[in-house]
Amino acid sequence: MKDIIKALATFEERFEKTHQISLNEALLLCVLHESEKEMTPTNLAKSTDLSTSHTSKVIRILEEKKLIQRKLGRVDRRLMYFHLTEQGDRVVAHLQIEETMIPELLSPLFK
Repeated sequence: MKDIIKALATFEERFEKTHQISLNEALLLCVLHESEKEMTPTNLAKSTDLSTSHTSKVIRILEEKKLIQRKLGRVDRRLMYFHLTEQGDRVVAHLQIEETMIPELLSPLFK
């Protein structure tokens, strides 16, 4: 188990160094990209299997990086909806898993 955790940590470190975003940030960006529509924080949390509090943290970070943008609901102004910015779209388009990022223990998962 320790080896798997170390391999995952190594992969995340390499991914973050290459793309300047964490795996959770990439996950949220990909979910927004694939949905092709605006999503509420609750829907993002459900789609990513992250807790609502962690989703809020990731949303805040992505907003600070200007990769996502919030919009108030038209009908219910209490609701917030998030969508990718142009910069966020570019980041998603360039997300790739390089073989050099993958620790040997995890390589069978990517074949």
